[in-house]
Amino acid sequence: MRRGSWLRAVVGSPTGAFGVGWLALVAVAAVASPFWTPLDPFATDPYAAWAPPSTEHLFGTDSVGRDVFSYVARASTTTALVALASGATALVVGVLLAVLGSLTPRWARDSVAVLIDVLVAFPTILIAMALAAAFGGSLGVVVIAAGTGYGVNIARVSRAEIRRVGREDYVLAARAAGVGALGVVTRHVLPNVAPLFAVQLSLAMATSILAEAGLSFLGYGASAETASWGRLLSDLQKFIGVHPWSIVWPGAAITLTVLAFNLLGDAVRDAADPRLRPRAATPADRPGVVS
Repeated sequence: MRRGSWLRAVVGSPTGAFGVGWLALVAVAAVASPFWTPLDPFATDPYAAWAPPSTEHLFGTDSVGRDVFSYVARASTTTALVALASGATALVVGVLLAVLGSLTPRWARDSVAVLIDVLVAFPTILIAMALAAAFGGSLGVVVIAAGTGYGVNIARVSRAEIRRVGREDYVLAARAAGVGALGVVTRHVLPNVAPLFAVQLSLAMATSILAEAGLSFLGYGASAETASWGRLLSDLQKFIGVHPWSIVWPGAAITLTVLAFNLLGDAVRDAADPRLRPRAATPADRPGVVS
């Protein structure tokens, strides 16, 4: 499938259109908010605490008078950085482990398989909390834990597919022609499993956003000087009984962004798999036409 038609298939589906549209909005906010927001997202004004949504405060204010809209917009930068860094880490770890576990001698494949099985047994959140206890909570800890944790999942899911592609005739012909192992992997194997990696990458980035929000909520992620949707939820949950509407904005931002990544992954999968793409109508499918 050509690249242009593949992209049109992704954006043309309702799930892909929503995923691309919402993530584009988050990307714009992530790029623009460090330079401009309607109000200072960290400025406090106790006299303006719990102001309702208005033209001055689109999402209202929190318990210390911070403008929630400005804070949510600034926190999108943190979310974007964590998602990109975690996704890149997961992709590198996943591709490396999957290749080593598929295209190497049997003893190496078995060793990698055992390593993957051991690492999969440890949840990402627990790894992050253990690292935070040892090195202190930070976004770097979240990136390493989420990237490594989901990278192992990528390797587990894609290992069998890489091994199948490695046995195809064109790969065997390339090896017979004297193409080195690195050339076979980069030119023939990875391009043919790229859609699978794209789907898994979208899931890894969604998982990293949830991990960052959860760890920041627990105090292991973003510091007080860094805007974070999870930290804002942590600040607001103390007042949920009095001001339940206040948690809607950071909660909706997290939910919609994670949903957008998952729906975009579904759209990429559907566009990459010919069996899932809509089939063009033939004369035999039209009523009243006899083939």
